[in-house]
Amino acid sequence: MSFASVYPHYIHKVEKKGRTKAELDEIIFWLTGYNEQTLQKHIADKTDFETFFAQAPQINPNVSKITGVICGYRVEEIEDKLMQKVRYLDKLVDELAKGRAMDKIFRK
Repeated sequence: MSFASVYPHYIHKVEKKGRTKAELDEIIFWLTGYNEQTLQKHIADKTDFETFFAQAPQINPNVSKITGVICGYRVEEIEDKLMQKVRYLDKLVDELAKGRAMDKIFRK
């Protein structure tokens, strides 16, 4: 599945709850180390999730602080590393959509 095919759904989800695409992008940058240019390149290239995360400049070292349930699974207990990273992103998007403060999303 391509990241580009899911990204519009993330945007719709957060905007429906009064948050912005810029905030969503900031979360993606925090998690992956990408910037605006590299993120847009992956979207344009229709990069799949495996490549998207494999080429990430640096997965944030605070990623282990992301805990909780997403789609019925505890993110910290998911054994497949790729699926865990996808669910980390899902969890952060959910927190943004639910109105959580950015400092808390960033585990500061």
